[in-house]
Amino acid sequence: MAEKSKILFIGGTGYIGKHIVEASAKAGHPTFALVREATLSDTAKAPVLDNFKSLGVTLVAGDLYDHDSLMKVIKQVDVVISTVGALQLADQVKIIAAIKEAGNIKRFLPSEFGNDVDRTHAVEPAKSAFAAKAHIRRTIEAEGIPYTYVSSNYFAGYFLPTLAQPGAFAPPPPKDKLFIYGDGNQKAVFNKEDDIGTFTIRAAEDPRTLNKIVYIKPSKNIYSFNELVALWEKKIGKTVEKVHIPEEKLLKDIQEAPIPINIILSINHAVFVKGDHDNFVIEPSFGVEASALYPDVEYTTVDEYLTQFA
Repeated sequence: MAEKSKILFIGGTGYIGKHIVEASAKAGHPTFALVREATLSDTAKAPVLDNFKSLGVTLVAGDLYDHDSLMKVIKQVDVVISTVGALQLADQVKIIAAIKEAGNIKRFLPSEFGNDVDRTHAVEPAKSAFAAKAHIRRTIEAEGIPYTYVSSNYFAGYFLPTLAQPGAFAPPPPKDKLFIYGDGNQKAVFNKEDDIGTFTIRAAEDPRTLNKIVYIKPSKNIYSFNELVALWEKKIGKTVEKVHIPEEKLLKDIQEAPIPINIILSINHAVFVKGDHDNFVIEPSFGVEASALYPDVEYTTVDEYLTQFA
């Protein structure tokens, strides 16, 4: 057996980061998490950090903005995975600079984990967030750093518990009336966060994913909004009233909504109206599909996921 790559996480205590850190440790990789001093003493983050410790993750005190601490830990690992949040996307240039200087990193996975930012029709404010990710991609490529970009599409835990109903923040999805974006025919992809972690770690050192976009698009997780509603109706054994939100109304709602609702709505517009998850073919020149590469991964299907709320 080849020795497992040592993997460093930056932003690993965040929403998607913690799932990928856990997948790395469970897969037997020596796993390191760069953690700010403030996070180490943050009681809200204690359960996440305790879980990391129980899995054998090495916590390294340091900071994205402290070049010396960043360089020191990068020199000890093989792969760097960034899962920093929206406010730090542009600052990943500091990670790129440290990786370039260190010269030992076999693969860098920047913070992506959503739509493919090179193939999007997003309006503001999502447009700017996607542009920041695209800029990081171009910087990585210009510096000649080996990379993998992960396009994981929708986080199931963010979307499916409420079926993306405007103003709904808690499960279960409504059983009387559902709002549907656009005509409801565009296909979207929904992946459970744990599965995103598993697929990401499998891809992190795979020669087939080098300098490619890895799309997590398992066939059983691709649904149009109309298909999703039909599945929900089948589970609850009744027909719900369906109200379509036309594009003009959605665009107006995006402009009037506060942060972060406007960002979520603009991503929903890109996916459910413009079809950004499924309106292009994955060409071998730029991409690969995760469930085809790793058919042994038993992922949670949308059908299985929704059962818990019925």
